[in-house]
Amino acid sequence: MRFPTRSVLPGVVAVALLATGTAACTYKNSDAQSGSQAAPAARTGAGADLVDGSKTKVALVPGGAHPYFQPWKTAGAAAKKTYGLGAVAFDETAEWDQQKQNNLLSTLAARGYNAFGVFGVSPTDINSTFADLKSQGFPVASLGSCPAGDKDDADFCLSTDVQLAAYKAAKAAIAAMGGKGTLVHLTGNNVDANTQLRIKGVTQAVKESGGKVKLLQTITDIDTDLQTAQKAVSDLMAAKGSQITGIVATAYNPAVAAADVVKSSGSKAKVIAIDDDAKILSGIKQGTVTATVVQNPVGQAEIGTWALALLQTKQCTVRSPGVEVDSGSFVVTKANVAGYDKARQTKTAELKKQFADKILTCG
Repeated sequence: MRFPTRSVLPGVVAVALLATGTAACTYKNSDAQSGSQAAPAARTGAGADLVDGSKTKVALVPGGAHPYFQPWKTAGAAAKKTYGLGAVAFDETAEWDQQKQNNLLSTLAARGYNAFGVFGVSPTDINSTFADLKSQGFPVASLGSCPAGDKDDADFCLSTDVQLAAYKAAKAAIAAMGGKGTLVHLTGNNVDANTQLRIKGVTQAVKESGGKVKLLQTITDIDTDLQTAQKAVSDLMAAKGSQITGIVATAYNPAVAAADVVKSSGSKAKVIAIDDDAKILSGIKQGTVTATVVQNPVGQAEIGTWALALLQTKQCTVRSPGVEVDSGSFVVTKANVAGYDKARQTKTAELKKQFADKILTCG
């Protein structure tokens, strides 16, 4: 997934975004914010009301098992009921393996599923999978992650702007550090295009400190499972804990591990996490975690399923095939931890209007 570096927010910390319920949204090869991506469709709003989705069977397929995707399951089931779809399945392979995911998609197609929302295992190879599904007449959404590079063979991508989300997290960490000190970045698989974008987001925020903040270390490849992340964070704190002023974690398991280890070690390091695991939210309430940047997996599944049904029924088409849409990211602190989900719900409603008015042409 590629987003222009200038799409990120200016120097101020993005905590105020929660109050508005929106996040800056940019698209492939464009510095324009949401609302200027495309001219309005000929028909808006009501033109995208699904008439009959009873023959539409949507499959939501993550790249593998991971806590992030669990909300897709409940959101997909809710969308089936709301829109009267024939079926919505949530299915995943036990391992993160592109060929195994391809085999699963083929199996689902053979079982009658005719629209697919997919988080591709391999961002460099997933386009061939999308193209194969499209050649069979199936609408396809790239959900949660877009292909690497400038081309997306899915109908659309609905995903977090991960570079922007990481930038927000790092800016929040730097603010909590008093604008100076030593920061560590904990993240996921180094070869993942999303990880490289997160690294760029954190690096940009550090650069904007004018040398007042030092990025001590970026630790990758520790999001495999919680045990791997806990060992990495424990080793880090044992070796360099006295030097660390802040920790920004831009992957799920490292975030949970950082919250646990910093609390148990008594470190004063400011922790900025990602997503809304119960331990992280508890840490924010207790003051051991400063903030977290939550994403919008429910919105990805809900809007993705609805839009796929509109495409599968031929009721709508995508104005600019392969368009990338930011599903939103939100900074959560102690001040707004009790009601942050309202902001995500607002963003999801805005996404539906954005798709109806600007992304889809319906007639």
